Amino acid sequence: MLLKKGWLLATAESCTGGLIAATCTDLAGSSGWFERGFVSYSNEAKTELLGVDAALIAQHGAVSEAVARAMTEGALRHSRAQVALAVTGVAGPGGGTPAKPVGTVWFGWATPAGLTSELRRFDGDRAAVRQATVRHSLQRLGELLA
Repeated sequence: MLLKKGWLLATAESCTGGLIAATCTDLAGSSGWFERGFVSYSNEAKTELLGVDAALIAQHGAVSEAVARAMTEGALRHSRAQVALAVTGVAGPGGGTPAKPVGTVWFGWATPAGLTSELRRFDGDRAAVRQATVRHSLQRLGELLA
């Protein structure tokens, strides 16, 4: 779909650590539509690589709608892409809180039609949460591009 529209994709990943970019680039011909990926695992990386305001992270936490949206916007700003997706979440097994339990993931998608964000909670161990995050991010991107 991206190739057909002549658009490029950039990814901004925290909890998936580059798995979305790897999944995209596993496909032959992905150089025609995949522009770049940012692995911004730490809060500092989110700020330095994507321009996410540190105050935004301090106020809302790294796993939040505000940060997912800022990561998405940053991926667009710091690339040549017209389309971006971002994920930030708690993959586990530790790091969860009552408000943000393990499996909590915020997503952001930007297309020329606008910016969309979504909260999902996935069950399972670290690997299952990360794989579900990859799958959902790309499925929803396909829906937004269709």
